[in-house]
Amino acid sequence: MSRRVVVAGVLLLSAAGVRAQEYPRPAVPDLDRLTQELFAEIQSDQVPYEDLYETLLQYYQTPLNLNTATREDLRGLLLLSETQITNLLEHRQRNGALLSLYELQSVQGFDLRTIYRVAPFVSVLNTDPNAARGPLWQRIWQEDNNALFVRYERTLQGRPGYLPPDTTSTGAPASRYLGSPDKLLVRYRVSRSKDFSLALTAEKDAGEQFAWDPKTRRYGADFYSGHFVLQERGRLKTLALGDYQLQFGQGLLLSSGLAVGKGAETITTLRRSSVGVRPYSSVLESTFFRGAAATVALTSTVRATAFVSRKRVDASLQTARDSLADFSEFTSGLLLTGMHRTPTELASRQALRETVAGGNLSYASPGGDLQAGVTAINTLFDKPLLRRDEPYNAFELRGRRNLALSANYNYVWRNLLLFGETARSSGGGLGTVNGLLASLAPNVDVSALYRYYARDFYTLYGNALSENTRNSNESGLYLGLKLRPAARWEVSAYYDRFRFPWLRYQAGAPGTGHDWLVRVAFSPTKTSLLYAQIRQRTKSYDADTLRPVPMPVPTRRRSYLLFYDASPTTFLSLRTRVQGSTYREDDGPARHGYVLAQDVTVQPLQRLRLTARYALFDTDDYDTRQYVFEQDVLYAFSVPALYGQGTRAYVLVQADLSRHLTLWLRYADTQYRYQRTVGSGLEEIQGSRRSDIKAQLRYRF
Repeated sequence: MSRRVVVAGVLLLSAAGVRAQEYPRPAVPDLDRLTQELFAEIQSDQVPYEDLYETLLQYYQTPLNLNTATREDLRGLLLLSETQITNLLEHRQRNGALLSLYELQSVQGFDLRTIYRVAPFVSVLNTDPNAARGPLWQRIWQEDNNALFVRYERTLQGRPGYLPPDTTSTGAPASRYLGSPDKLLVRYRVSRSKDFSLALTAEKDAGEQFAWDPKTRRYGADFYSGHFVLQERGRLKTLALGDYQLQFGQGLLLSSGLAVGKGAETITTLRRSSVGVRPYSSVLESTFFRGAAATVALTSTVRATAFVSRKRVDASLQTARDSLADFSEFTSGLLLTGMHRTPTELASRQALRETVAGGNLSYASPGGDLQAGVTAINTLFDKPLLRRDEPYNAFELRGRRNLALSANYNYVWRNLLLFGETARSSGGGLGTVNGLLASLAPNVDVSALYRYYARDFYTLYGNALSENTRNSNESGLYLGLKLRPAARWEVSAYYDRFRFPWLRYQAGAPGTGHDWLVRVAFSPTKTSLLYAQIRQRTKSYDADTLRPVPMPVPTRRRSYLLFYDASPTTFLSLRTRVQGSTYREDDGPARHGYVLAQDVTVQPLQRLRLTARYALFDTDDYDTRQYVFEQDVLYAFSVPALYGQGTRAYVLVQADLSRHLTLWLRYADTQYRYQRTVGSGLEEIQGSRRSDIKAQLRYRF
């Protein structure tokens, strides 16, 4: 032990003498850079990245204690390889509790880049802060992580959706939004890691109205969310009331915001973590359960979770035209936008009642090397699902009920991790995902994952790794690699081959495709990062022709990215991004798009932080649009789609007005060349410019 103390002392002394190792915990973690390291690129605005973003923020607000974290807790960070986790647990078992965060430098496999990535989300505590608990109300009142947020957003230009009521040329009422163009959010949350979490959220989107009408289930704001969660009460490990999320196994049946998918991190994010019951406080209106859930430790190695949820979801209801039909009223599918601005959208609001119940039974060996579990989830709607009568919908879920069962496993053997989950849904459809992570050498990691989702496999809350947006009608093999050929250098790559055995939307025949990525990263200094990346995805879609029979043709999108992040001084940060893409359908001409973005962050005062970006973009069409991460106010996530020709700029100000009060102000402006209008329909702006403002206040109690 004395040797360990000497080593830790040397680390602490060296940290005190080197600025780069003095890791001051930032007021806001650099999630912009971290998400760019985890994701390959954003190609869609339909993926709930906000959920993952908020998950990372919750880790920041309630850091993981490295001295008490289990193997599964460490996996949930998505930032550590299985070998690093094993080495940390062995180091802790051999030497006792860590004395400082800098002691991670003495753990095998922890380089400085890894330490800087995990540092905002972990802590080193030698005593359990929850060991001597007082009354719950007192802990809530005295908790430092206790804040109220108020956010306001608006687009400055006028749009026809917000004009006064009018009539069309035929005399019919013109379509209009019912509410104002203001977007408002109020959120209160107080939480402590492994103890409790309490939150209330209210949101109104632009175009939605404040209304008090119990008959249509409207009580002021359009969306409310809240939860109360207790943790670690003896055998009761978690009790959640209100809104919550669930994640077990590989997310085949139940997946929360900890799913990254295919990205530039080719190893650590491939395997999903069984985090169980998680509190929910995001504003996505379709990715959570509402009711109660509880996890109980039956023995030291066996845990049982039970949950029930009952809520209304958006759906467009239809009446059967055939008097002999099995159902008089049905829906062709669930609506996930969460928008209720027009009378049509409002008519679909909470039109379908959903009841979900189920449970999970899991086993974990004393050392955590072996984990296994079974999950059951039964979903019941008060009106049946009947998809549109299209060939690609021939095997979709029909009816009011879906019962799904699954079994999952994880096994660690030396430097090898095996994991997987297999499930069966109503009707007999099967889904399975199985993979491995291995460290072939201290500087070489590999991964592999095989997946098969039958065309009649249904999972309404699952989000296992796939090419499709849902885990259905797909099989594929993913291979990943990460090399560290020299100090400060890292090469990551993956190749994914997939097949669709049945028709898909916009694909009138079965098809195949592939997706690959290569990224080379270099850290010139301890606080800077440079990487270059190329990615290509090939899939088949119906050709845009007048053929009587659809004929899918291969479409190829190739993306390029060059990114550099540096901090020349303690108060100045520079970030440069150059990205582009080419898009080609079959043997047709290639179309191109690119964007060049420069970010500058200045912190002239301890309580003032300024961030600005100026970007140039030029794309041939919408298929070559460019998605680029933008820094935003705390708990907000911005990835606009840039297409056409023009410039994009924004300024973000963060000011600590007092010890309790923090203000964020954001102004974003997009100017288009050769365009007379921006947007379309009710969102159309007359002119070539769109400007958005956002303000947020946080009061910490």
